[in-house]
Amino acid sequence: MKTTTTTLALLTSAALLAAPAMASAQPAAARAKSTVTIKAEGVDLSGTLSSPRKSCVNGRKVIVIKQVGTRGGGNDKVIASDTASADGTWSTGNTGIEGRFYAKVKKTATCGGDTSKTIRAVR
Repeated sequence: MKTTTTTLALLTSAALLAAPAMASAQPAAARAKSTVTIKAEGVDLSGTLSSPRKSCVNGRKVIVIKQVGTRGGGNDKVIASDTASADGTWSTGNTGIEGRFYAKVKKTATCGGDTSKTIRAVR
């Protein structure tokens, strides 16, 4: 009888300890989609960042990458970055660099990442 009581107490304790762990194991909210664009006016590079989740726009870092050879071929170089404003706009200003460029935002715990199309900047 004592063994049955001890076993029952252990099983009850284990169930009580496991309940909070099981509750916190619920799936995380999906990342909100993010879309980054880039355009060139001469060698001034700018664009927009949009997302249905406002926190995925305001203050988010946008990096500008110079494409060297085939896109994503390992030789591409980060040449500038900016922080998106509340309305989603960002700008590097005059980079002084001609070439092919694309913009990128990295994914976060709550926001999806994105990479823009490649554009050409010429003086």
